[in-house]
Amino acid sequence: MSSDLAPSGAGPAPVPADDDNRYKAVQAKLGALARALDGAGLELESLVRSVGGNAKHAEDVARDIANAGLDPKFVALTNNVSAALNGAATQVEKLDDTAQETIDLTHKSRATHSRLYGALDELRSNRREKTPKPGFFNR
Repeated sequence: MSSDLAPSGAGPAPVPADDDNRYKAVQAKLGALARALDGAGLELESLVRSVGGNAKHAEDVARDIANAGLDPKFVALTNNVSAALNGAATQVEKLDDTAQETIDLTHKSRATHSRLYGALDELRSNRREKTPKPGFFNR
């Protein structure tokens, strides 16, 4: 019965929040967030399987020690461990569902941002003339 609760570190480093709201910077940040969340989602799915497997193993151990005629308190304690692990697996599944929803919304946000501002960025990026800073025309 083993469990590796430490993050694998395989995912990208988080992107620091800053005030760079240029189109390409926002797209890069949303992309990095989506990749990090995708990695976290995979790790959560692995954790669900691991905790569920450990719960099943604890249940099997409880049955084995009951069949071996050991003191019933050990059977009860091992069954408690199994129940706790099953509860943890349920909560990790809920967390995984929430993470998946967040992943989907991040991809949708990136696509929406691209749809709304991509053409404008393309236009502004390919101009030879300088573009006024945001808010210039609001004076």
